[in-house]
Amino acid sequence: MSTPQIVDSHCHLDFPDFDDERADVIARAVEAGVSRMVTICTRLRLEPQVRAIAETYDPVFYAAGTHPMSAADEPLAKVDELVALTQHPKMVGIGESGLDYHYTAETADVQKQSLRVHVQAAQETGLPLIIHNRASDDDMAEILGSAHKAKPFKCVMHCFSSSAELARTALDHGFYLSMSGIAAFPKSQELRDIFAAAPVDRILVETDSPYLAPPPHRGRRNEPAYTAHTAKVGAEVFGLSYEDFAAQTTANFERLFDKVAGWAP
Repeated sequence: MSTPQIVDSHCHLDFPDFDDERADVIARAVEAGVSRMVTICTRLRLEPQVRAIAETYDPVFYAAGTHPMSAADEPLAKVDELVALTQHPKMVGIGESGLDYHYTAETADVQKQSLRVHVQAAQETGLPLIIHNRASDDDMAEILGSAHKAKPFKCVMHCFSSSAELARTALDHGFYLSMSGIAAFPKSQELRDIFAAAPVDRILVETDSPYLAPPPHRGRRNEPAYTAHTAKVGAEVFGLSYEDFAAQTTANFERLFDKVAGWAP
């Protein structure tokens, strides 16, 4: 029997955690059924290295942006700069961008400025915006909501672990929610309930590796192969077989990241 195919919609393969065995990590992912991975550039000056990984490994695609926790330390991204990067056939998303008031509340103003640049790039290119949100639900809802009303865009709330209210707001805009290893933690029942209330055709899965490894690997380095562990929990949340949940989230990914679906080596 063949292994069900799933997608790791968000990982960080350029991080030094993988430097010694990047090829092996990607091979293990493919063996586990992870047919595609989107590796995320969090500082635009590192985009060439992230792009090179996508160019080297057939299952890997990439997105680029300025992470909110780095927004004050990096030059402010420009819309035309982000738009130009999307000319690459394997550059498939804008971000991750967003707001993080848990660790970097003191840079809220520049984070908002950076987020609006990324939103505009998503509006202009039609590629999905990849959002990081932590402890900033009200500002996030206001910025994304007003921008979407002005000019609709596609979006995924990556590693979603926010409130049920923000989940409903995001879903009302047609956005997607991505399930990370956090959703598989034993104490995350409230988060699983939020996912369970969402339409299953709006759910993605991810690792955010090297962070947030799901059980049974919690506390150790995460890697794309472990998408399968989170997806098994996701299948239980939605009352589906693993095979059906894998197929559904893959279809969801291809609908949102349609540039991936249309790519041929």
